This record gives sequence, C-alpha cells and structure tokens, in this order.
Amino acid sequence: MTKRIRSKYKIDRRLGVNLWGRAKSPINKRDYGPGEHGQGRKKTSDYGNQLFAKQRIKGYYGNITERQFRKIYKEADRRKGDTGENLIQLLESRLDTVVYRMKFAPTVFASRQLINHGHVLVNSKKLDISSAVVKKSDIIEIKESSKDKDFIVLSTKTEEREIPSYLDVDTKEMKGTFINAPLLSEVPYPVKMEPNQVVEFYSR
Repeated sequence: MTKRIRSKYKIDRRLGVNLWGRAKSPINKRDYGPGEHGQGRKKTSDYGNQLFAKQRIKGYYGNITERQFRKIYKEADRRKGDTGENLIQLLESRLDTVVYRMKFAPTVFASRQLINHGHVLVNSKKLDISSAVVKKSDIIEIKESSKDKDFIVLSTKTEEREIPSYLDVDTKEMKGTFINAPLLSEVPYPVKMEPNQVVEFYSR
C-alpha cells in the first residue's frame, strides 16, 4: 500500500474540499488545510485557480501522477471537440474509475488495488491494468471467486453515492455495462470540477 493511499484524507485537507463526498472526510470537521499555515490566505490569482482546478481533478482520480495526467490531457487536446469534455471522458473511461463508479470498491484507491490483484474481468477476461480504457458496451464484473469478499459486498450496498446513468449495473451480480463516456454534466462529482481551468493551466 502506498503512502498516498494511506494518506488519502490528507488530499482533502490540502485542497480544502471533501473531494469524494465521504462522511469520514476530515474536512467535515476542519475545512482548512493541514499545518500551521493551513488557515492562511489562499491563492486567488488566475494561475492559482487553474492549479487548484488541476489538483482537484488529478487528486479525485487517485494515484495518477503528473506525467500520466499530462499524457491524458495531451490525448484530450488531440481529439476533436471540447478539450475539457474530452479530458473528463478519458478519465471516466479508466477501468479504475469505472469499477469505483459501479460501486464494486469503496474508494478509487481500493478500486485500483482490486484491479491490480486480478479480481476484475472485462468482457469475461481478467484485466489487471487499472489505467486501461473501457470502451462503449464493455462488460465489467467481479470474478466469481471474489464476489463474497466483505469490502466488495459492503461497497455495493453503500448509500454514500449513486451509480451514474452512463453505467448499467446489477450490484447483486456485481456486473455492469459501460454504456458510453459521459459529458461533464453527467458525472456525479461531490465538488465542482472545472476542466476548462485545467485547459487554461496547460495552455499557459
């Protein structure tokens, strides 16, 4: 388990938001950053706002490094259409994101671990690459021998979040279909995300 996974709630405090909308987030009690300067004045410059927007989105999707995130951004910029929308669609098409959205894992961090340990099937075949891109109509499921794991069962029953409309999921069977990559407006973020600010950040 990486230091970042163990310290996931530090991300909430550093950014000053309940990034995943979880009841246990420390930001629910202290809505300021950690350390002696946590309650200091926050940046309000254009650059500061753009950086903060990038940190929110990058942090939300778990263990994505700056190098990986920049690569995703470049692909979004290369595609036709709105770069911000493309960025969100690429992030929401990652296997670890889809497994989390389907409620097979309680957090994006647990989702990555679940995939890396070989508990997830895509179109009936094991896929242990969490950054793999899920395509339209792909079927994602928990393999049969893993369906009785307590944390998976509890996750499918959580009421903390709803399954979005771009996924068709049977939580009892622990199986679902990726209908299509969503628009920003369709993604159930607990906090405001501004991919347009990320575009501005990388366009500087």
